[in-house]
Amino acid sequence: MGAETVRAVLVGCGEITGLWFDALDRIDDVSVVGLVDLEIDRADRLREQRCPDAETSTDLNGMLDRLRPDCVFDCTVPAAHEHVALAAFAHRCHLLGEKPLAPTLEAARRLVKAGRAAGVVHAVVQNWRYSTGMGQLRAAVEAGRIGRPTTLTADFFMAPHFTGFRNEMDHVLLLDMAIHSFDQARFLTGADPLAVQCLEWNPPGSPFAAGAAALATFRMTDDIVFSYRGSWSAEGRPSPWHGEWRLVGEGGTVRWNGADRPTGERRAGPGAFWSDLQPLSFDEPPPMAEGHEGVIRDFLTAIANRTRPPTDASDNLRSLAMVFGAIEAAKTGGWVDLRPYYA
Repeated sequence: MGAETVRAVLVGCGEITGLWFDALDRIDDVSVVGLVDLEIDRADRLREQRCPDAETSTDLNGMLDRLRPDCVFDCTVPAAHEHVALAAFAHRCHLLGEKPLAPTLEAARRLVKAGRAAGVVHAVVQNWRYSTGMGQLRAAVEAGRIGRPTTLTADFFMAPHFTGFRNEMDHVLLLDMAIHSFDQARFLTGADPLAVQCLEWNPPGSPFAAGAAALATFRMTDDIVFSYRGSWSAEGRPSPWHGEWRLVGEGGTVRWNGADRPTGERRAGPGAFWSDLQPLSFDEPPPMAEGHEGVIRDFLTAIANRTRPPTDASDNLRSLAMVFGAIEAAKTGGWVDLRPYYA
């Protein structure tokens, strides 16, 4: 490793770390020097499998005192995020953590404030922004190829068989998974959420304790309406993990099935009953780092340049506000104003 290598301590050695190390294997300027987990055997196993030179411990603060790393990677369960973040900030470590930023909006605000006070880079793994299809859709919007965006829809239907904390979570779809789609909606449109209406339920036969399905409608800035439909208890014909998207503009529509190249049409002339339409072509995008690799690379760039990364925690508050606003709207049955959630 070179002199500019960023030294990291990774906290939480569960299954998600496979994605992290797959990405880190492709990045030369970062080294994991420590692994922390409540179960030392799990940390030791991960060391043997992925980073044999790392130290292991059950004591995060002790390891940070001893190793003085540049940053912390938080791969813990949501309930532990605040503890990990405050430890990192107390040691002036930059922090990149798994979503959600925090399990409550109040905790998220505290963490954003603490990160700013520490003067560190603080970002969230919103890795679904980092895909070729998402990039192509956003490029089409930015180029004005369908005119001004008016309507956005996302469908997410799967039936994963998880073990662990998700099975007992309240609002499991909205809190653990819909944050991805909500953040993607902001990324695609450049709009911020204004208000939300939501229906949440747990379908019969759901393996989850609560909230495995939801329908949510958001009013966004620029007069955009975003509609989300999702379920984690939908056996058969699953959507891709990225969901299935339709973005309607004043002059055309683009669609993405979450896996292949986007498709679209735009108005070419008034026509008679129907407008004359022409298909949209999507240029082959330049090579990009997708998923966790893209997030980590942008995080490291922000550290080097002393800038804010695209998934900066303060910006992520707006995506998280959509989650907690939807939960509140599901409870009350009416529209919830989201602006106070992130103002």
